[in-house]
Amino acid sequence: MSVVTVTPCGAIDLTYRIDDLRRGELIRAEAAVREVSGKGVNVAVALQTGGMDATAVVVLGADDASLADASPHAGLLRPVLVPGPTRVSTQIVDRDGVTTKINGPLPPLAADEWQGIVEAIDDALDDTAAGWLVVGGSLPHVAGGLPDIRSLIAGATARGARIALDTSGEPLRRLLAEPSGIALMKPNVHELSEALGGIPLRTVGDVVAAARVVIARGIPLLYVSMGPDGALVVTADTVVHSLAQAPRLASTAGAGDASLAGFVLGAGEGEELDLVAACTMAARFGALAVSQEATLITSLDGLPEAVTTVDPDPARVLVEPAG
Repeated sequence: MSVVTVTPCGAIDLTYRIDDLRRGELIRAEAAVREVSGKGVNVAVALQTGGMDATAVVVLGADDASLADASPHAGLLRPVLVPGPTRVSTQIVDRDGVTTKINGPLPPLAADEWQGIVEAIDDALDDTAAGWLVVGGSLPHVAGGLPDIRSLIAGATARGARIALDTSGEPLRRLLAEPSGIALMKPNVHELSEALGGIPLRTVGDVVAAARVVIARGIPLLYVSMGPDGALVVTADTVVHSLAQAPRLASTAGAGDASLAGFVLGAGEGEELDLVAACTMAARFGALAVSQEATLITSLDGLPEAVTTVDPDPARVLVEPAG
């Protein structure tokens, strides 16, 4: 099976490792890593590492085209170049693995540049006969307003590909109002709470109930990434929970993206997705991601095992609640 991902706002991830984050002081980084990134890119690299064919359509500034060409993952990248530099997302990771993120502002696009993304997606779908289109990350403003994300997924719908969405904020709220055609949505706990008006999510049962509010609107499947609380997959009549212990906490950057890749890898390519395997692999990939220093998953060494439960205890209290 092949997967196409799209990142409408690509980024250069700059990760600094430091001993201690002290506000207002000069801090010397112990190490720095620079990578072409963005949600869809992160997912595609993790899929490729897991043995699946993946193609990443990503919008980058033309000033940084050489960085994409020099990337070790250049073979899976399909850059859509727009004038200017690529935004920079900075991660500062201290000795305890706590990650502080500063995402650069989203550069606006012209209408013809947005259309170039749509055409690049359709070309990639035609070239690969992909079974999934994964749309990840924020949306830029186009011609002064927020674009209709459905223009990005229309080609996949016409070609019969499954569509997975990992976005937040206003684009997520708009999709929840009219979600037809979406096979999978992947919010984290905080994004799910925010999308439903800031409702409190304190237990696994709270998250399941919130997920089913979304499902009732027409999305058949939610995968909720819950950080240290694991992975939760919810349909109208099924709940699966999986938890894997990370061997260490190095950085949380890109963990949700890695877990989504794990979900797709585990789900398989049949008409009926294997939800138990999908949830299990999501938890394993997410735990592996937080144990690695870079954003991109380039090795499966140390991939932890997971404990997976069908119909988990709804009273289980979340380590990281929301709302």
